[in-house]
Amino acid sequence: MADAIHPHDALTGGTALPSLPPCEHFAGNERQMRKALELQQRLGPVFDLTCDCEDGAPVGSEAAHVEMIAGLVASADNRFGRVGVRVHDPDHPSWSHDIDVLLSRAGERLAYLTIPKVASAARAEAAIGYVGSRVLHFGLRRAIPVHVLMETHGAMHDAWSIAALPWVETLDFGLLDFVSSHGGALDESAMRSPGQFEHRLIIRAKADLAAAALAHGIVPCHAICMDTGDPEAAYRDASRARREYGFLRMVSIHPNQIEPIVRAMTPELSLIGRSADILLAGQAAGWGPIKHDGQMHDRASYRHFWQVLQRARACGAGLPPAAEAAFFGNQRSTG
Repeated sequence: MADAIHPHDALTGGTALPSLPPCEHFAGNERQMRKALELQQRLGPVFDLTCDCEDGAPVGSEAAHVEMIAGLVASADNRFGRVGVRVHDPDHPSWSHDIDVLLSRAGERLAYLTIPKVASAARAEAAIGYVGSRVLHFGLRRAIPVHVLMETHGAMHDAWSIAALPWVETLDFGLLDFVSSHGGALDESAMRSPGQFEHRLIIRAKADLAAAALAHGIVPCHAICMDTGDPEAAYRDASRARREYGFLRMVSIHPNQIEPIVRAMTPELSLIGRSADILLAGQAAGWGPIKHDGQMHDRASYRHFWQVLQRARACGAGLPPAAEAAFFGNQRSTG
């Protein structure tokens, strides 16, 4: 099949999403960060590690904290290059220092920057512009992906505009701060399940965020599960976020939540197999229409099944050998 056309070349059009790990694990102190890196080395790059400058840095020790994080990002322990950092918000005195230390010491290894407390699209654009100016200043050879933490009324109002900004890779739902921003109008129950999936204002916010992200080819990331004592609670939340809203990623705040979140976000084996069969048949037909199990398929449905396979790989799921060889044998990047 030397002349077979690769899906990346044949299935143009539609939205090409970044192929990101399905879980983002937050760690606030050095011990937690190093344990997470050890776990990542064992499990593989099925989750990203986000080192936290905003809430993780002890008051008065912000400068030392970001220096420590930059060292970890630049170290050999960051084997897969999947370590990002949540910096202080753009109005915090440590904002510019965070950016300069991270970009100057670890810019080529930094997976992304997470920017919190963004109040509007204009504020997000200014923050990203500042990051871009420092990238040029330090002579980096790459744009730094930006993850925008959506936790204010202004950010939610401007979700579609924020999703359209350059360098933005994910929109991350900040549930707790968003609930708190309602001035007591929402009960505490909206911060956890099942309330977060039942309150109309939270439902609307999640749907709007996911729709804005997916329409602009970026990944929507779901908020935390506060119940760290029951790993299956994280699985249930991630499953609902994936099925009901289209979230493709979720935050973990405890190591025992990582595996359940990855499991919930991974396509079912039967769907992976069916997707592989349809794509192999489509490739054999030159990506013209085919009939599979009594159903017609063409490039519109091929794009969907191609996305399923890419998501399965990002989750660490095995693919049928024929599909692995045909579509990923040369480790070709699919964007």
